[in-house]
Amino acid sequence: MQSATARNGRKSHIRNITSVVNIGILLMAANNEGVEDLSFQTVHNPRQGGYKPTIFVFVLMLLDNIGFVANMVSAVLYFINVIHFDLSGSANTTTNFLGTAFLLTLVGGLVSDSYMNRLNTCLLFGGIELLGYLLIIIQSHYAKLQPEACGEYSCIRGTKALLFYASIYLLALGGGGIRGSVPSLGADQFDENDPKESKHIASFFNWFLFFVSGGACIGVTVVVWVSTNKGWDKSFIISIVCTFFGLVIVALGKPYYRIRVPGESAFLNVLQVLVVAAKNRKLQLPQNPRELYELHSSHENASRGERIRHSKQFRLLDKAAVLAQGTKPDKWKVCTVTQVEEVKILTRMIPILLSTTLMNTCLAQLQTFSIQQGTLMNTKVGSFDVPAASIPVIPLLFMCILVPIYEVLFVPLFRKLTGHPNGISHLQRVGVGLVLSAISMGVAGLVEVKRRNEFVNHSKRISLFWLSYQYGIFGIADMFTFVGLMEFFYSEAPKGMKSLSTSFSWLSLSIGYYLSTVFVEIINSVTGKYTSSKRGWLEGLDMNKNHVELFYWFLAILSVLNLVNYVYWANWYKYKKDVPIEPIDQPVLTAGTPSNIPSPLGWSPVVFPIKQGEGTD
Repeated sequence: MQSATARNGRKSHIRNITSVVNIGILLMAANNEGVEDLSFQTVHNPRQGGYKPTIFVFVLMLLDNIGFVANMVSAVLYFINVIHFDLSGSANTTTNFLGTAFLLTLVGGLVSDSYMNRLNTCLLFGGIELLGYLLIIIQSHYAKLQPEACGEYSCIRGTKALLFYASIYLLALGGGGIRGSVPSLGADQFDENDPKESKHIASFFNWFLFFVSGGACIGVTVVVWVSTNKGWDKSFIISIVCTFFGLVIVALGKPYYRIRVPGESAFLNVLQVLVVAAKNRKLQLPQNPRELYELHSSHENASRGERIRHSKQFRLLDKAAVLAQGTKPDKWKVCTVTQVEEVKILTRMIPILLSTTLMNTCLAQLQTFSIQQGTLMNTKVGSFDVPAASIPVIPLLFMCILVPIYEVLFVPLFRKLTGHPNGISHLQRVGVGLVLSAISMGVAGLVEVKRRNEFVNHSKRISLFWLSYQYGIFGIADMFTFVGLMEFFYSEAPKGMKSLSTSFSWLSLSIGYYLSTVFVEIINSVTGKYTSSKRGWLEGLDMNKNHVELFYWFLAILSVLNLVNYVYWANWYKYKKDVPIEPIDQPVLTAGTPSNIPSPLGWSPVVFPIKQGEGTD
């Protein structure tokens, strides 16, 4: 009896020693290779993570959006009145500027995933944004740096044009980089593998939208009023001061953040899969997917933090994981199944991304033509003259009011009804937003018909607040879609691509704005051939001679067709949870695929065995 007990004790003792040595080997290998091997590993500390550090993120977004959103809604007026573009020129320049800003969120996402941590990325691009503000302050202050009116599409030339475009695109790069890194910095404060913490990620994105909207409310009221009544330079000074203090505050939160160490370039990983798949296009896929190339050692997988099992979709990409006979498993010759599956995840997201871009084309009209409508309406509230560019405060106020209601009342109620931890799924939430955006465009067309009829036939300006119908509906739509998309892209992304994937939410905005520019040009080109005046629906400076309402209804019809398209892809989409992930847990000693970890004890390499269970194969 005692002998058996002693033997069991010795076996237990040996297992403990084995575990300690095993972990030691892993740490030694990590030390030899440097910090990159700790990629995507969150350092847990009682002081770090949770809601406390997200407060610094929220304050940054509130302060930065005071200027950023004010510029979004009033830029079209700055381009008309100061830079002297015509109606369509100012609208297109605005949408190109905003489209570029949101496109450049991908740069911020790539940098924060691959080269710098999220906080440092945010501060770097924040500095670039401050430089852009400085240049635009100089141009807006000195009249000699501004072009003279010429009555053409664009009147800006030479050095003045260089200063103008340098300022707005530095603002685009800086603002885009911040928005590409900050959402993931906040979401990283909650461990998605911990059920107690992961449920707070959805709440984080809801409150993120709340503070973004709060800053935007201040921007489109206070800052826009200053630009209209006190001067553009003074409004830009307010913007630069707010952004500066926001960056200082987010930097002060450094001791409380869980910081993710950047790893391999997400862009290069995607490119590698595509290149190798193209090279291997003539190779035969094995009948058994388990014969595809994969790394099993702890050292090779530690930097990724997870292994993703094979899925049957996009089998063409699987050729990147075929190791040809006589070929060494070198980079750019073969990829792992996990690498391939990461690209498959991003590929599955693309139809969802593209299905939401038209909604943002509709948003672009509310920030261009609707603002121009407002200049021809009665902007008086008592004795106070409301700037037309301040009308977007209506959807922002809707969001500020509805986000807490949604978070406190709607989510718990629907959680009980549906059993879903977030009340409704990400994609269902996006679908609600798409329905409302189509309705918003239909209403916008009706309001424009009334405005022009009263103005032309009765010489009467209707109240600016008639625009609140389309803005209010769209504000609710944006609340559903924006947060739904951002949480969807963050939760579905592979661990090494969180910022890049979250940037897809902003990329949808970017494509929407660019699409708006294309639509305006096409509509003018086509309709100019068939109207009696030979003018396009949106040409010229006189909105009373244009047909903006027809453009709105055109977008409403497209939105309905796009909704059908979205429903198809949302049903087609396979959530990542349906393709189980193999987490990196306790390493074990077993024979397996040769590892490049030197074993000082001459043992078999350390590997993570694939667990047997249900999969997609």
